[in-house]
Amino acid sequence: MFFKKESLVFKEKNVLIVDEIIPEFNKDSGSRRLKEIISILLKNDIGVFLLADYRQHRYKSDYFEVYKKMGVNVYQPAIFKDEVLTIEGFIKLIAPKLNYAWLHRPHIFDKYQSIVNNANPKVKLIYDMVDFHYVRLQREYELNKNEDHKIDAQNYLELETKNSKEADVTIAISETDKALLLKHYNKPQQIKVLSNIHQHLPKTANFKTFEDRKNLLFIGNFRHTPNQDAILFLHDKIMPIIWKTLPDVKVDIIGSYATEDIKALHSEQFNVIGFVDDVKEYFYSSRLFIAPLRYGAGIKGKIGQSLEYSLPLITTDIGAEGFNFGVNHDAMVGNTPQDIAAKIIEVYTNKEVWDTLSDYSEQILEPFSLKSTEDTVLNLIK
Repeated sequence: MFFKKESLVFKEKNVLIVDEIIPEFNKDSGSRRLKEIISILLKNDIGVFLLADYRQHRYKSDYFEVYKKMGVNVYQPAIFKDEVLTIEGFIKLIAPKLNYAWLHRPHIFDKYQSIVNNANPKVKLIYDMVDFHYVRLQREYELNKNEDHKIDAQNYLELETKNSKEADVTIAISETDKALLLKHYNKPQQIKVLSNIHQHLPKTANFKTFEDRKNLLFIGNFRHTPNQDAILFLHDKIMPIIWKTLPDVKVDIIGSYATEDIKALHSEQFNVIGFVDDVKEYFYSSRLFIAPLRYGAGIKGKIGQSLEYSLPLITTDIGAEGFNFGVNHDAMVGNTPQDIAAKIIEVYTNKEVWDTLSDYSEQILEPFSLKSTEDTVLNLIK
């Protein structure tokens, strides 16, 4: 493949976006969020240049064409002036017209900030944490006392605070993450909050009622270890309690990259499905969404997705971070196996409670609206 410089489309303002992979928007909430950010930039006539750090995805990603059709300038290795156009070469080529470099995740910022700075020191650097990795790993250590996780947590804390010092703007995904970061890097004016984007879907005449639904639903990318832990916790500790009262209840588990440990849990009642491209039918037919997360950080996209579909949910304090469940908090949040199981049984069997939680979903999602997010993005790209 040959690269033509004239194929690049520059605008008055231009943003380079770098992530680990070309964002797989139908596989994880972070990628879904990034695709929405890209859409906002394009809608406002801002040029977007997208590249992935992970080599395999530069060559083989099926998502290239999706972003190209949107109007994104997507980097792919190609021949330019009789040589392979490298990532560094691509950045140097577009750097004179770049205004911002939006760098996702700690290692990506650490790797690319100097490349961008060397190519054009006037480019403003945005460090998008995605979530506070130190917090997630520290919580994992507190749960399992694995000393490796404690070491990893401290290493990430050093990296994430260093990145914040080198960035022009640091983006936290929730007010909780911002508050936790401020304990280690006290520059509140430099830290902005840009959360997930969730649009509540109005209930139509075809919306299935409590009586027409059954089963429990979990969705999560299993490259993310908190999701692996949540499913093992659900299978080993929570469902045995539930099955004593509701022996016919089944669990549907959807998610990319299921590990062998997760696949081994599959049974008639514990249905490990794997990746599903279009999940809406599960949200419209399940009676309850469950997210028994025991560690993690940031906003959990699965929670917001359930609220989009007005599907009542039960989660933990970790899962609920960043959301205001208001007067329904106690009905939706538990932490021990016994408490989580009791809340699942209550909502699963009580139509009145189910209807109340379903109707309240729209109010919870108000801070995550597209309009709110667009205002924040455009305030960043001034």
